[in-house]
Amino acid sequence: MTAFADTSFLCSLYRRQVFSPRANAYMAQRDTPLPISSLLLLEFRQSLRLQIRLHGSDKTRGFPRPAAHQMLKDLQSDLRSRVLEVTPVDWSDVHQIAEQLSARHTEENGHRLADILHVATALHLGSSEFLTFDANQKRLAVAEGMDVPI
Repeated sequence: MTAFADTSFLCSLYRRQVFSPRANAYMAQRDTPLPISSLLLLEFRQSLRLQIRLHGSDKTRGFPRPAAHQMLKDLQSDLRSRVLEVTPVDWSDVHQIAEQLSARHTEENGHRLADILHVATALHLGSSEFLTFDANQKRLAVAEGMDVPI
């Protein structure tokens, strides 16, 4: 089975959260690299930078710069050791799939563009599993025939 993850899954891998045990258990049973897209990497890194900013203005939000930098180091280590593998995609095809998903699902379920793009990327890659802890994104992936095993 080919799996594809979203940002909520990566966040659970690199920062201790309520879903981290499930994400870690899933990764422990894998014997091949988890495919990810350049968009997923960009969104994850952007999220870390935003969390630093949020924490800088309100210590009850986000997290400190050292924690974010450690997450980035851990991510880079997993990319180097091929725990994660950036998989090339045809963005024109992904955008066409995303447009179809948007037309079918957004008015009724209120999906964000990034969520639609991650599911569209998974479909483009022929993934049968979608790894997310986001309920709305899970609904979209399931509606499109993917299993969400976590």
